[in-house]
Amino acid sequence: MDWKEILRRRLETPSTGTNKKKSEQELKDEEMDLFTKYYSEWKGDRKNTNKFYKTIPRFYYRLPAEDEVLLQKLREESRAVFLQRKSRELLDNEELQNLWFLLDKHQTPPMIGEEAMINYENFLKVGEKAGPKCKQFFTAKVFAKLLHTDSYGRISIMQFFNYVMRKVWLHQTRIGLSLYDVAGQGYLRESDLENYILELIPTLPQLDGLEKSFYSFYVCTAVRKFFFFLDPLRTGKIKIQDILACSFLDDLLELRDEELSKESQETNWFSAPSALRVYGQYLNLDKDHNGMLSKEELSRYGTATMTNVFLDRVFQECLTYDGEMDYKTYLDFVLALENRKEPAALQYIFKLLDIENKGYLNVFSLNYFFRAIQELMKIHGQDPVSFQDVKDEIFDMVKPKDPLKISLQDLINSNQGDTVTTILIDLNGFWTYENREALVANDSENSSDLDDT
Repeated sequence: MDWKEILRRRLETPSTGTNKKKSEQELKDEEMDLFTKYYSEWKGDRKNTNKFYKTIPRFYYRLPAEDEVLLQKLREESRAVFLQRKSRELLDNEELQNLWFLLDKHQTPPMIGEEAMINYENFLKVGEKAGPKCKQFFTAKVFAKLLHTDSYGRISIMQFFNYVMRKVWLHQTRIGLSLYDVAGQGYLRESDLENYILELIPTLPQLDGLEKSFYSFYVCTAVRKFFFFLDPLRTGKIKIQDILACSFLDDLLELRDEELSKESQETNWFSAPSALRVYGQYLNLDKDHNGMLSKEELSRYGTATMTNVFLDRVFQECLTYDGEMDYKTYLDFVLALENRKEPAALQYIFKLLDIENKGYLNVFSLNYFFRAIQELMKIHGQDPVSFQDVKDEIFDMVKPKDPLKISLQDLINSNQGDTVTTILIDLNGFWTYENREALVANDSENSSDLDDT
């Protein structure tokens, strides 16, 4: 092409572009057309390279409806077969004994005190001889996880064996809990967990003394702890994984120990003495013996120094029947007050303190509750403490992100949530906090007097 023609076209291009200037919508349409064109070409190339791109695999399977009895039975049977197969894959007692014998036979000297050790080479030899069920435990990852500061690069045989035992126990427990998972979705409803614990009672020697008439109350007491801490959103179901991850199941199964000390039983929520204590307190509070607690009856809980304002909030927010509280609601109340350092307990109390439902506590909220503390102090002949001083102390303790608002997360992060809530709801708790220095001094004097004698 002649250079004059090229120059002429070049000069004509701007004017032509101005006359045919495209609208914004036309540009978007053109862009979409190009995208569709190139995407289709790209997708077509991928389909040609791999035949699996031509079909979408099924990823959703509808659960059988209640009236589809045959499908439900088929699903239940298939789950049972699956769990049985998984159970057979676990090591039994004989296989565990054989594993211990092989580990002891292949220990690597020298011993550390009385603790036998094993190096990686012997570790792999044991893995080859132990059988296919043990293969998952004899990996470099497991060895590295248990390797600490041994100068010879060995791990403790006892620690490894305990690791295997713990894994086997977790899988056994997972299978046992899954048998009660009626929905088959990996979680337990309240009724599912109640059935599990009810059938577990005869296997726990520490509960042999319980009368059968008390079983229903014991089961309710035990189940409430699981749901109070593991179901904060009150969905009515708990993941089996969460049950296995927390320590509650360990505490419950600790009752298999026939020689469990009294101290351990007293601190274990699931023990017979603990369950009888909680239920006994409930019966003592129930003065009219109607099986429910009124606000007046609940006011005698503990040291009977909780404020009426706080108790009003309890009966406003918690589930009641004709203005009275049942045993299940009472258990939530007890778990919250006895575990005030725990996030779930703080969440329970925070909801009661948040009278405006704003998601935070402000000066008004703090004053609303502390004013009731001041009134109780006057009734007991004490000089009321200034709210301004208490407010400043609370904000200093919590150190919230917003200097004018205290959120639930602020309370949890401060590690002072139990102290703050106690100051606002319980006169005895406030008095203990206010006189903490004098109480510490008295304790020191008493201990020194004992030392002198």
